[in-house]
Amino acid sequence: MKLNPFDGLLYISMKIIKYFDKRDSSSFSPCNIKNILVISSTALGDTLMSTPAIRAVRIRYPNAHITACLNVRYAGLFAGNPHIDTILPYYGGYRKFLRTAYALRQANPELALIFHGNEPQATPLAYLSGARFIFKIPISRQYGFLLSNKSNGFDNPWRHHAIDVRLKTASFADCTEDDRSMVLDVDAAALTHVKAALSALGFNGAHPIIGFQPGAAQLYKAWPKGYFIELGKRILSLYPKARIVITGSADERHLAGETAAAIGTGAVSLAGTLSLKQLAALIKTLSVLVTNDTGTMHIAIALGTRTVSLFCPSNHWGTGAVTERHLHRIISAERPCTPCITKKCRTPHCMNAISVDEVLTAVTSSIKMELSPSP
Repeated sequence: MKLNPFDGLLYISMKIIKYFDKRDSSSFSPCNIKNILVISSTALGDTLMSTPAIRAVRIRYPNAHITACLNVRYAGLFAGNPHIDTILPYYGGYRKFLRTAYALRQANPELALIFHGNEPQATPLAYLSGARFIFKIPISRQYGFLLSNKSNGFDNPWRHHAIDVRLKTASFADCTEDDRSMVLDVDAAALTHVKAALSALGFNGAHPIIGFQPGAAQLYKAWPKGYFIELGKRILSLYPKARIVITGSADERHLAGETAAAIGTGAVSLAGTLSLKQLAALIKTLSVLVTNDTGTMHIAIALGTRTVSLFCPSNHWGTGAVTERHLHRIISAERPCTPCITKKCRTPHCMNAISVDEVLTAVTSSIKMELSPSP
């Protein structure tokens, strides 16, 4: 692993600034909070899982101005979030670090809540914002001296769902709301665009539209492409008028295209062709989404779209659906390796333990429930 000289420089700078810091952080008083900074600057799914905590902050501080520092790649998806007043972009690592720190300083927060952020940047950015109180779980080993909380609030944060960890972080600022549902609205213009695109493809909405998300941020989370192909063929043999839409990022365009081509007539890839708002609109139209543990899965959960989500070696109890469980079927396999080396694995095979048969059963059950008339 390469050492970044900026890491050491930043650490020394924070130590010096903290030493001479005169701000009073001895007593937290909710009644004095007028400006709040929330940071959730990592992946799409991580940011969606921060939205329940952001809502909890809004409920506790209805008149405060809430500024959210979000990853620049995903910030646009949250522009309509009713609990956020201003969004400031985080560019990743040390890109535009000083510009970001200056922008956060201009927000003038008294309180900063780090729900999920890249380190070693996130905690120093919260501190450089000028906030008197900074809360974060888990406590950073390197920058814990900048935080106001001295406890994680859990015996072990890694044994709790990510949404609960964020809500616990918010509780340090007197936020007691415990609604775990994620917040995401579908953009009307994006929905119109998606419906027109599906209509042009001959998808008239009269038959099930099944989404496949074969890609994942890390290879070890991905169900094999061949399994998705076999599943698609078997679904179309059972539901000849159904349609399958393959989703994915621009980087997953090749994988999605190959998957759609191998499934054949009835399958199409839209990977890399949609904005995030349009992706959310597409997912809202699906009968069910078959997905790896990805941001796309979290979009579907947030929007109330049925999912069949596939887990191994990541833990479904840590990031899977926790609300409206009747809509979501979770299929997980036991880890074959201990310890699991996750991102460092060069020959991931554990996802192979999830069979096409069990996924097909879950999909067909979801389709039947989707098509059944409401009571």
